[in-house]
Amino acid sequence: MSQPFKELRERLLRAGVAPRHVRRYLRELTDHRADLVAEEQRAGLALADAEAVALTRLGTTEHLAQAMLQQPRLRSWTARVPWAIFTLAPIALLAAAYFIACFILWSGWQIFLPANMNPFVPIDSPLAILYFGIGRNLYIGAPVLTAWAITLLAVRQRLSWLWPTVAFALVVVIGATASLHTHRPDGGIGQVSMSFLVGNFAFPDTLVRMLGMLPLAALPYLVWRVRNRRVAAS
Repeated sequence: MSQPFKELRERLLRAGVAPRHVRRYLRELTDHRADLVAEEQRAGLALADAEAVALTRLGTTEHLAQAMLQQPRLRSWTARVPWAIFTLAPIALLAAAYFIACFILWSGWQIFLPANMNPFVPIDSPLAILYFGIGRNLYIGAPVLTAWAITLLAVRQRLSWLWPTVAFALVVVIGATASLHTHRPDGGIGQVSMSFLVGNFAFPDTLVRMLGMLPLAALPYLVWRVRNRRVAAS
């Protein structure tokens, strides 16, 4: 892809055009440019001159960008409703991860430890260790994995720091105040539940967890921001 098209790609992404529409548009421009280059070469121009003329015939980066920016339907949801994408979506994703982790704990409890009053006891079965380990790692890593998913979305759309930071803070607060509860009534089926926020904030322990979780959650986004600034400055 030529440098003008790279600039066009960044221009469109930063303006809120959905990445899938940007990719399609650039493929079309690349094919059209190749046709123009071939046409100019048939007219007798050398390759370098034909490429220069072809770019001139296509138009400036701003002109090409406006053809997309004048179509609101091509804007991504992150540009249309960022408040929802970076608040409701992270909560939903984190809730899904916690649900799966709780289900693994509950089902493993019923399968491997049906006679125990709680699932947090030493076990010898390699299969049980693996099964519970998957749920445990998912439970512990859910906030960070959610934040990394948000980073991927923010990087794809070339977003500024505001909305990703809101999402990171929200995920970290929920993750740091998450508490897991298990209960088995006499003769009943084991129950697994979780609570968040209210009643689970224990200063300074919760604050320490937040401060430890936030850098890890935001690290990929910070690396991208630093790298992006260095590329822009070079």
